[in-house]
Amino acid sequence: MKNIEKTLNYIKSISAEMITTAGSGNLGASLGASTFLFALFKDHYNFDVSDTDFLNRDRLVLSSGQVSPLYYTLLSLFGFDVSLQDLKSFRQFGSKTPGNPEYGKTEGVEASTGPLGQGVANAVGMAIAEKSLSERFNTVGFPIINNYTYCHVSEGDLMEGISQEACSLAGTLKLSKLILLYDCNDVTVDGRVSLSNKEDVAKKFKAMGWNVIIVRKGNNYNACSRAIGRAKKSKKPTLIIFKTIIGIGTNKEGTSAVYDYVLTQDELDAYKKTLNVTDSFYIPADVRELCMQATRRGKLYHENWNQTLAIYANSQPELYKELVNYFDKKKLDYEKILKNEDRWVGISTVDANSMIFNEIGDKLSQLIGGCADVARKTKVNLNNSENFLVRSKRGRNLHYGVREHAMAAISNGIALYEDFIAFDSTFLAFSNYMIPALRMRAMMKLPAISIFTHDSICVGQSGPTYQPIEQIGQLRSIIGLNVFRPCDGKEVLASYKLALSEEAPSALILSNQVSPEIEGTSYKDAQLGGYVVKSSKAADVVLYATGSEVGLAMEVAKELSKKYEVSVVSFPSLEIFEKQTSAYKLRTLQKDAKLRVAIEASNDNVWYKYLNDDDLFIGVHSYMQSCPGGVNYAKAGFTVKNIVKEITNRMNKKQ
Repeated sequence: MKNIEKTLNYIKSISAEMITTAGSGNLGASLGASTFLFALFKDHYNFDVSDTDFLNRDRLVLSSGQVSPLYYTLLSLFGFDVSLQDLKSFRQFGSKTPGNPEYGKTEGVEASTGPLGQGVANAVGMAIAEKSLSERFNTVGFPIINNYTYCHVSEGDLMEGISQEACSLAGTLKLSKLILLYDCNDVTVDGRVSLSNKEDVAKKFKAMGWNVIIVRKGNNYNACSRAIGRAKKSKKPTLIIFKTIIGIGTNKEGTSAVYDYVLTQDELDAYKKTLNVTDSFYIPADVRELCMQATRRGKLYHENWNQTLAIYANSQPELYKELVNYFDKKKLDYEKILKNEDRWVGISTVDANSMIFNEIGDKLSQLIGGCADVARKTKVNLNNSENFLVRSKRGRNLHYGVREHAMAAISNGIALYEDFIAFDSTFLAFSNYMIPALRMRAMMKLPAISIFTHDSICVGQSGPTYQPIEQIGQLRSIIGLNVFRPCDGKEVLASYKLALSEEAPSALILSNQVSPEIEGTSYKDAQLGGYVVKSSKAADVVLYATGSEVGLAMEVAKELSKKYEVSVVSFPSLEIFEKQTSAYKLRTLQKDAKLRVAIEASNDNVWYKYLNDDDLFIGVHSYMQSCPGGVNYAKAGFTVKNIVKEITNRMNKKQ
C-alpha cells in the first residue's frame, strides 16, 4: 500500500507540474480524479503497449478532455509512447500532449474529446460495436470479443443533453460492458453544482436502466478498485459515482477556484513537499515497476487472447474466416449497380438512394447505423438486416429514437471502435443538432456517412422550421467533411463510391421531390465533384447547380438557348471538385462566359467564390412559409420564367 500512495503522489506531482510549466490546464479535476483512474489502469484496464490497436483491448474515453494532464501522466507511467519530455511539452505546438486528447496524435488515445458530452456518446457507440461483434462471433467457450469500454465523465459531461440521450439509449440496449467513471466533486467552473443542478443523478440513471455504484471515498484507492470490479460483473451498463475532492491537497481544494488554477512555482514546490516529492518530471524505479506490473498483465492478456483465437480458428473455421474478413474493404462492383440505372429515372434521389444504399449494404457487412426515428421517411434502412435490439444485437439497424445529438456522436464511437462504416440519417433541417459531432468526426477523419433528406423549401407545408436553408452551407463549412448533393441516381452512386474510398466523413443531401431525367449526367464525371452536363464551346451564360436545381437549370438553359449559348455544370460535391487540377477547374467553370449563375435552394455564400460581382446567385434568402412545396419554390424564385428573366436583365446590362 505504501507504493500505491507513493505512486499516486508522483502522478499528482507530475500532473500539477505539467500545468505550471504550460501556464494553463485543469488542475482541480486532474488531482481529484487521480485515484480512481490510477486504480483503473493498475487493476482493470486491459491494454498492450506493444500493440495498441489489437481488437479485443479495453477502450478508455476521456470525455472530460480537460483532465488530459492526468491522462498523459498515466499513459507515460504505464508504458505508452508518451515520454517525460512529451509531458514537459504539454499544450505546446506540435507536441503529443495537446490540451485535450486528440485521436491519432497520442498513443493510447481512443477518441478526440473536449466538448463535454461527446465522449460519453462515443463510448456508447464503442459499446454498441462490441456487442455487435460479440453477438456475431462469440461461441460457447470462446468469448473472442468481450472488452470493456470505460469513460471518464465530469459534472459538466452529465449536464450536457447529449449525454442523457446517449445514456438513455445505452440503458435501453443493456450495454453491460459500458462503465462510466463519474468524477462527482460537486464543482463546476462557476461554483457549486447546486447553483444549476439539484437532480439525483443516481436515481436518474437507475430510471434509465443503469446499474449505479456510489463510492463515498472517491480518493481512496481500494474503494475505487473494488467498485470497478463490481461494475464489471453487472448485466447492465454501470455508472460509478466517485465522490472526490477537486484539487485535493492544494490550498484551494474543494472550491471552483482550483478548477483551472495554475500553481506558481513556489506553490508547486510547497504542494510537492506535502507529497514527499522533490523530483521534477521524474519517475522512481519502484513507481515505474508498480505500473509495469499492470503493463505486463495487459500483454499477457493479449497473448492469451491470441492463443484462444488460434484454437477458435481450428474449432470454428467458418466464423474465424468471417471475423478475419469482416472489416476488409471489399471491392464493390459499382458498374454492375449502374447497369440498372433505368430504375432511378422518374424517382427522387431519396428513393434512388434507398436502392443503392441497400445494394451496397448487402455487400458490406461492417455497415451499421440508423435514423433518428424517421427511417420510414428517409428510407435509410438495411432491409436485409435485423434491428439491433436487446434480444438480438447482431442486427445492423439501430433505433436511435429522437436523439440526433447523440446519434452522430454514437456513430463516431462505432467508427472509432474498429473499421466499421457507421451511418446516421435524419431530415436536413435537423442536421444543426449534429454539427458538434460532425465537426469532431471531421477532425478525427472518420469515414462515417450522414444521409440527410427533405433537403429544401419544397418540404412545404411543414413550415419554415422543417425547411432547410442555411444547413447546406453549415455542413460545407466543416473542414474535412465531404458534402454531396446529387441530382440523380448516377450521382448518388458516384457519391457512395467517393464516400467509401475517401479517408474522410461524408454527408449526402437528398431530395424527396421527383427528379426529372437529366440528359448528360455521368456516374464517372460526377466523381470529379463538378462537371459539364450541357456543353457550349463559347458559352455566353454558364449555369452552376446542385441536386434538384440541376434539372431546373437544364430547363432554364433550354429557354435561354433561343438567344444565348448556354452551358450547365452540375456540382454534386464542391469539396471533391476543389481537389481537381487547376486546369480542370478552369475548363469546368468557364470563366470566359459573359455571365455565370449559381442556382441552389440554400443561402450558401460559397458560390460567390466562383462568381464575379456582376454574376448571379439565385438562392433562398429568407425563411419561407407553410404551404405546398411547389408554391414555396416558386415564391423563392425557382421557376424557369423568373430565372430566365433575371438572367436576361443581367445580360442586357452587360451589353
